[in-house]
Amino acid sequence: MAKSNRLSSVVSKVNKLPEGLRPWALSKVMGKVIPFAGTSGTRVEKLTPQECVIVMRNKKKVQNHIGSVHAAAMGLLAESATGFMCGMSVPDDRIIVIRSMELEYLKRASGDMTAVASFSDEQLAYVKNTEKGDIQVPVKITDATGTETVKATMIWAWTPKKK
Repeated sequence: MAKSNRLSSVVSKVNKLPEGLRPWALSKVMGKVIPFAGTSGTRVEKLTPQECVIVMRNKKKVQNHIGSVHAAAMGLLAESATGFMCGMSVPDDRIIVIRSMELEYLKRASGDMTAVASFSDEQLAYVKNTEKGDIQVPVKITDATGTETVKATMIWAWTPKKK
């Protein structure tokens, strides 16, 4: 049986709010959990144990020299989408860390960026029920036109917390 997870409990409560308030509330909660994500202005549109959708607006603070979202900011977007989802699933008696980030920049991005990460039922069960392990999590990043501009894979690892 899977152990509890405080983050999942908090997100579950936020997801009971009216639909229009959820992205704002999720973004505030996750910005407190991971301050760097909050600083960059990411907006958590959807967060469940099996899917995370995050938007990064193409604002000056995340732009590169050509006016599109900076490559490093897209890395943050991919890491946040996969990390928030994994963080909801790993029990509180374990610590989670990113082990690897692989990003392939496919096309020049235009406008706001959206990252979508997801788990299958089998992946979710593995994360919840494996004491020490790692998992490869793909994430698709699209721009304002709906074009996939970045293909990313993050590997997250977890181990029991030291007592």
